[in-house]
Amino acid sequence: MAKLGGFNPTEHEEVKSFDPIPEGKYVAMITDSEMRQTKAMDGEYLSLRFEVLDGPYKGRLIWTNLNLRNKNPKAEEIATRNLASICRSVHHLTPLDDSEVLHNKPLKIKVTIREAQNGYDASNEIRGYFPATDAPPQVASNPASGGVTPPWANQEQKKDGNKPLPF
Repeated sequence: MAKLGGFNPTEHEEVKSFDPIPEGKYVAMITDSEMRQTKAMDGEYLSLRFEVLDGPYKGRLIWTNLNLRNKNPKAEEIATRNLASICRSVHHLTPLDDSEVLHNKPLKIKVTIREAQNGYDASNEIRGYFPATDAPPQVASNPASGGVTPPWANQEQKKDGNKPLPF
């Protein structure tokens, strides 16, 4: 028997289920990242922790690993493509020195379920990264140089049916 000193279970939250969440797309954000050594000590991977931001699974955590330094070139290619997708999804399009700049920026993740195998329980996998909203980011540009028409020009065109001035 153990003395618990009057532990009151109503003062504490219950442990949430670790069962995989259903497959689908979820708005999430990276809340932690760390470079780690592979088990074989012959490479490194970027470990990313995502937190679901809304819906019935709000607060659930999902992890993924990107094999950025690996003796298998295909593993590195997959990892760098995934990292590029993450960067584009959070609108970070400049060279990346520290993964922390990707933290706390919403994006959508496509979640699947990895079946139980080799003594491990079923778990979630991330199989895609997308911007959090369907609207493209606002980009300031010059239409005269072949860029995107600025938002105010579209407003003027809608008001009077005239084309915006080319400057």
